[in-house]
Amino acid sequence: MTSTDPYETTEGAAYDTGLLTPVSAGTAAERATGDRAFLQAMLDAEAALTRAQAALGHAPAHAAEAVTASARADRFDARDLALRARAGGNPVIPLVAALTAAVPADAAPYVHRGATSQDVLDTAAMLVAARTVPLITAELHRAAAAFGRLAAAHRDAPMAGRTLGQHAVPTTFGLKAAGWRHLALDAADRLAALRLPAQLGGAAGTLAAFEYLAGAPGSGPELTERYAAELGLAAPLLPWHTLRTPIADLATALAFTAAALGKPAADVLLLARTETAELAEGSGGGSSAMPHKSNPVRATLVAAAARQAPALAAVLLGSLTAEDERPAGAWHAEWQPLRELLRLAGAAAHHTAELAEGLRVRPDRMLDNLHRTRGLVTSERLAAALADVLGRAGARALLDRLSRRAVEEGTELAELLAAAPETTGRISPEELRALADPAGATGAAPLLVDHALRRQPSADPEGHP
Repeated sequence: MTSTDPYETTEGAAYDTGLLTPVSAGTAAERATGDRAFLQAMLDAEAALTRAQAALGHAPAHAAEAVTASARADRFDARDLALRARAGGNPVIPLVAALTAAVPADAAPYVHRGATSQDVLDTAAMLVAARTVPLITAELHRAAAAFGRLAAAHRDAPMAGRTLGQHAVPTTFGLKAAGWRHLALDAADRLAALRLPAQLGGAAGTLAAFEYLAGAPGSGPELTERYAAELGLAAPLLPWHTLRTPIADLATALAFTAAALGKPAADVLLLARTETAELAEGSGGGSSAMPHKSNPVRATLVAAAARQAPALAAVLLGSLTAEDERPAGAWHAEWQPLRELLRLAGAAAHHTAELAEGLRVRPDRMLDNLHRTRGLVTSERLAAALADVLGRAGARALLDRLSRRAVEEGTELAELLAAAPETTGRISPEELRALADPAGATGAAPLLVDHALRRQPSADPEGHP
């Protein structure tokens, strides 16, 4: 069937080519979640249902073979189905009509037999998710592997730890990268733990039509199990037309993934600023107006995904409040946000992996920036050492006064401390300079890196180390 849409071009229906979504354009997740992918998943659900019914003797084998043979997305016009979906509110209704017309007459009565539209579209959504999530986790493990290499290589590299936008105390870049790895693995674990079930309930979740059409009372649960097995999905304990736990679980895992990857993106964006220059992307992006620019584009795209994902998850979580046995509007509101969340999580994982593998680290610049405060970044360490000599209150008062002078005069804090009457004869200038050296004040950061890197990735589909 051919679309009569007046906006269709000679090259095809150019409605959404990714022009405004560079975050996900061209990614594996985008390809796995397109209209063709959802259409094929709906057809896979229809074919699996007929096969499951045939396996239980509820449909003839030739009907299952005919439906399966016809259930190919390239035989259907997705745009035409989309336009016809407006009449009934979902694309399954016109698809069933088209599939019924595509099979031989003796197989037609067994298309969609006993099912409702939500059975097929929910199952298709789970199939698309089941096919997309491994793509996302593979990229997450790739990112985690790259972050792990960065953490190991820069285990002891000192840099400024920053809190509320200001230098706080020294840390190491290795510890920062180890934290990024930890988040990537957290996301992968949450996605791997998902249980994606098939949906089968009939008109109001009782499986009644399946049983009376087959003349087989009590066979509904067995059919559900067979149907799920045909699809490689989990068998649900109950029909979940208005029990939207699978959607909520998927939404939160995907939103967590995109948002968690926003952390390394945010760090890179800040540390790659011209005045900071501690990090740089391997191949930055250009500017339409400024030839000198090398923008942190990967981090920018990940940050964009991280900002969008929570709002989409909120829509899906809102659909938990679904009335009756099948809702009006709540279910319909899920489709596009779910697809977009799959795309954003997949895109964020992909761009994070690319970012991590190409990231340029500048330890010398980190050390230079660490010394910019002239020793103030070690005030916590100095306070602990001076408390043994001057008492806690005395040490704090001295450091408060001399820290202000160091800023005002541009003098090293260690020099001011060495000249202070309170420390004369009590602590040597050499000891004060050592205490004020930020490179030696990273605490347990290197050991924490070792500890973090002992965490092993779970269920890495690509075998990244």
